Amino acid sequence: MINITVPKPDVTITKQDNPELSNIYGFTDFHLIPRDKGGIFMFYNKDKELLFVGKARKLRPRIKKHFEDNVSPMKPHRDEVTKIQVCVIDDPVHREIYETFIINESKSKYNVDKVFFR
Repeated sequence: MINITVPKPDVTITKQDNPELSNIYGFTDFHLIPRDKGGIFMFYNKDKELLFVGKARKLRPRIKKHFEDNVSPMKPHRDEVTKIQVCVIDDPVHREIYETFIINESKSKYNVDKVFFR
């Protein structure tokens, strides 16, 4: 049996209601997400339910794409996202392992690939 310990998030940002500061999709702290580092990201709703898990070589642009892209599996559910957690993970193999593990262990709601629990 392999034991996998999910890393603690390096960055957690939450959506603001009617933000006064400059914001991206209601997230005023989007700048805290590393631009040129790789890792995994997790989208949560207001009930702390895991909606989606993804990985990226460059985190901030990839996360932004989920809010802008027309082919993102999150497109019809973007308004549900109230919290984003990011774990910086340099090794691409480790990113792949963590993403697949979290998707299946936490039963993320909108991931369609790498799902073994359905």
